[in-house]
Amino acid sequence: MSDREFSSNDDLSLPKATVQKIITEILPPSSGQTFTKDARDLLMECCVEFITLISSEANDISEKEAKKTIACEHVERALTDLGFGDYVQDVLACAEEHKEALKTREKKASKMEQSGLTPEELLRQQQELFASAGQKFNAGSE
Repeated sequence: MSDREFSSNDDLSLPKATVQKIITEILPPSSGQTFTKDARDLLMECCVEFITLISSEANDISEKEAKKTIACEHVERALTDLGFGDYVQDVLACAEEHKEALKTREKKASKMEQSGLTPEELLRQQQELFASAGQKFNAGSE
């Protein structure tokens, strides 16, 4: 799909709950101000349009460099080229925070690792469960 060629912006959206959470953080109920549903929907449309604009430009930049992956540098240049240079530092700081979060995030242990059993013991238990289920099934059909 080339730049700016999207099937329809109707199928592009942001999670309403997430947008509402951000609105509430910025405009807390204690401020006495409210944000109408129509205003929230308009904000979401603007955000989708902004993301589409930046990602299309970043895609163009990466294609010109014969790259198959859009990198942070492409987004940075897209922001600058489109006149949003003031956002670059915040975006780069956010990207760095994300990288750090990925590094420090604990690797979730799978159920197999948490069981404390060897693969052989797990296999034996699985075979016993299958045999038991087969017996119950056969007993029920008689």
